[in-house]
Amino acid sequence: MNGEQALLLAILAATVALFLWGRWRHDVVAAAALLACVLAGLVPAAEAFAGFGHPAVVTVACVLVLSRSLQASGAVDALTRRVLPAAAGPALSLLALVGLGALLSGFMNNVGAMALLMPVAVQLARRLDLTPARTLMPLAFGTILGGMTTLIGTPPNLIVSGFRAQQGGSGFAMFDFAPVGVAVALAGVAFVALVGWRLVPARRQAGAEGFESGAYLTEARVPDGSKAAGRTLQELEATLDDSGAQIVGLVRNDLRLFAPAPGRRVRTGDILVIEAEAEALAGVLSSLGLTLEEAQPPPAEAPAARGGGARAAAESGRPAQASAAADGDGGGDGDEAAEADAPAPPEREAGSGEVTLVELAVLPGSGLAGRSASDILLRTRWGLNLLAISRQGRRSLRRLRSMPMAAGDLLLVQGAPEVIAQFAADHGCVPLAERELAIPDRRRALLASAVMAAAVAAAAFGLLPAAVSFALGVLATLLLRLLPPRVVYDAVDWPVIVLLAMLIPVAGAMAATGAADLLARVLLDDVARGHAVVALVLVLVVTMLLSDLMNNAATAAVMCPIAIGTAGALGASPDAFLMAVAVGASCAFLTPIGHQNNTLILGPGGLRFGDYWRLGLPLELLVLAVSVPLLLWVWPL
Repeated sequence: MNGEQALLLAILAATVALFLWGRWRHDVVAAAALLACVLAGLVPAAEAFAGFGHPAVVTVACVLVLSRSLQASGAVDALTRRVLPAAAGPALSLLALVGLGALLSGFMNNVGAMALLMPVAVQLARRLDLTPARTLMPLAFGTILGGMTTLIGTPPNLIVSGFRAQQGGSGFAMFDFAPVGVAVALAGVAFVALVGWRLVPARRQAGAEGFESGAYLTEARVPDGSKAAGRTLQELEATLDDSGAQIVGLVRNDLRLFAPAPGRRVRTGDILVIEAEAEALAGVLSSLGLTLEEAQPPPAEAPAARGGGARAAAESGRPAQASAAADGDGGGDGDEAAEADAPAPPEREAGSGEVTLVELAVLPGSGLAGRSASDILLRTRWGLNLLAISRQGRRSLRRLRSMPMAAGDLLLVQGAPEVIAQFAADHGCVPLAERELAIPDRRRALLASAVMAAAVAAAAFGLLPAAVSFALGVLATLLLRLLPPRVVYDAVDWPVIVLLAMLIPVAGAMAATGAADLLARVLLDDVARGHAVVALVLVLVVTMLLSDLMNNAATAAVMCPIAIGTAGALGASPDAFLMAVAVGASCAFLTPIGHQNNTLILGPGGLRFGDYWRLGLPLELLVLAVSVPLLLWVWPL
């Protein structure tokens, strides 16, 4: 091992360690790795940012834009409405749902397909009287499996194709991944839909009236005349037993008391921190005569609220509150008080005048991650109120208004429906409330579908390179006004783009310095001992393991040079090894951090970190059993 190889392997080891640690974003770690290689002289400075022009990077960005046009036009909603059975048992319903998710993710962004079908999965759980986790986890795994079927299904496939092109030939074609990918996806979808969903822990039973998404933490004030004033916490707990709620904290004079003594008496002006399900909130407030923290009465001319706010008002006998909040956007008490009295911004006052409660799931990569309601000025800027947060059953030591949000959180938001929809679109959230699967604009839906089909066909039949074909699709989307220009840029997952662009030169340095060949020889000599089939299985297993622990695109970028080096040392065709990397990178089923879709279902499914392997491990073993013979048959060594 020479000095360059040792230095590059040290940088690579540090990069993988930082990916696994998760303290910094993947794109930041990738940028640091690239700059370290430039400073060390391993990557020429003039070629440091050549990755941004790589066809794989351009194709990923364009596919994300076309996926957004399919979502915004309602084309996927129309397909969902026609494909999913209205009255079928769990097996058939899940088979249709998961199969549709896999089909969609073969031609659009996996997270986009998951976000579109999540509300459908929640409704299905309610109809089948299942816990949401038993529909959400199969759907998440199905959308991940579907990505391995086409060139554009998932970023790792594009990365693998790019590495093949760098070897002096051409990249993989649109459906080169299909012979192995479709078979694996079909086997996986059938397993999770017919058998595997029973392996998902049933922590909470979903009732007919709503789904269990983990308890919310809500702050409620004790006003004058409240039934709670003067009573002990133990007495209040007895009152709340029937609703399944509990008091987990008390705020008095801006001082929060954790696990307060049961004998402590509640005073007027105290704030009770209550843990309760969304559907139970109205009953809890009504039974004790509580008001949501910092709730403001509506103006006299405001219409009555609907949804959860209207139910709470009806049950408590009090007027519906059009501006209840638990966030506060200012820093000090004086600022918060002034803020509470301030009118909503003019641009947020327009609309239907209706107020509703909506549950929003925070998507991976959302701009809300790490920020609180105060940080984003939720009330003053948007005129919305954050009533509660649910996070994997964990309680925060901070006030609701200052609690940083995270991917997978559920937010109970109150406000005008059109404002909530705009907020969710702008901040990377997906609503979980029941919705009608209607086509917003039939003409736009047809045009968006035609543009995507034409781009796929042009790439699939070799009429144009994939990057050029999908770039033309984006241009057509703009010319046909299927998406406004601002939304086009918002549709691109920029952290993924930066990650790919930064790691491509690093991977090139692995090949140029011989570091990839060195790693390949170590694998061959110490583990595979020169057996090509054993080496292929080893590459696949290592890739699957890494994809469970770090970003799948990063996994593909790290493993591709090793796969190519291993094939070269054995004198075998690199195609089978590259395909093994593609399959393994799409098998993040053991943890919630391996893929964004796994993270997304943590909150709505009420899941824990250790719940994924129960279904994920048998699924990965099935993928291994199906893919290895097919790889050897379709891509002979």
